[in-house]
Amino acid sequence: MNTSLGLAHVWSQGDAITRGVALVLLFMSIASWIVMLGKLTAHWRYKTSTERALSQFWSAPDNAGALRVIQEQDRFGAFSAMATEAITAATAYDQNATKGIGAQADKNEFIARTLQQSIVTAQTRVESGLTFLASIGATAPFVGLLGTVWGIYHALVGLSGVRQVGLDQVAGPVGEALIMTAAGLFVAIPAVLAYNACARSNRLVTARLDGFAHSLHNYLVGGMRTASKPALSNAHFNKEV
Repeated sequence: MNTSLGLAHVWSQGDAITRGVALVLLFMSIASWIVMLGKLTAHWRYKTSTERALSQFWSAPDNAGALRVIQEQDRFGAFSAMATEAITAATAYDQNATKGIGAQADKNEFIARTLQQSIVTAQTRVESGLTFLASIGATAPFVGLLGTVWGIYHALVGLSGVRQVGLDQVAGPVGEALIMTAAGLFVAIPAVLAYNACARSNRLVTARLDGFAHSLHNYLVGGMRTASKPALSNAHFNKEV
C-alpha cells in the first residue's frame, strides 16, 4: 500500500496543469494575506490615532497649528489630507474672492466641492484591496476544484491500463486530488472573512470622514462647528479663517 501521500507526492506526480493550479493558489493566498495585513495595519492606525488627532485639531489656537497637529498625529492620513485641502481651499478663496473668476464663486459651494473631492479620494483609499479580496474569495474554491477534477482525471488515466485495480490504488490518487479543493477553501475562507470585516470597518470610517467634513464645512463657512457631531471633539477653533 502506497504511504507516500501528501502535498509533496501530489507535486511530484502531478503534471503541468496540476502544478500550475497549485502555484496559482499559492500566489492567491500570499497576495490575499498581504492585502489583509495591510488593511489590518491601516485599521490599527485609524483606531490608535484618529480620536487624539481630531481632538487636538479642534483644540488648536489657529489654522496653522491645527494643520501641524493633525498632520503629526493622524497616522491614518485621510483626516489630515481632508483638513489640509479644506483649509487651503478656504484660504485661497479669501485671497482671491475679490479678483478674477473668484468674484463669481460662492464660498459655501467652493469649500463643499473641495470636501466632496476629499471624501471621494479618502473612500478610494479606504476601499482599496476590497475588490481583490472579494475576487479571491469567489474564485479560489473553483480554482481548487479545477485542480481536483484534473487530478482525478489524471489519476484515472494512469490506471486505465491496469487489469486489476485495488482500492488503495484509487483512493490514494483521488484523495490527493481532493487536497486541491481543500487548498482552494483554505485560500478563500480567510479572504471572505477579511472582506466582510473590512467592509464593516470601512463603513464606520466613511461615516466618520463624512462627519468631519460637515464640521469642517460649518467652521470654514460659518465660523462654527456643528454641535450635533458626537463622534468629534466638542472643542473648536478660536480663530476664524
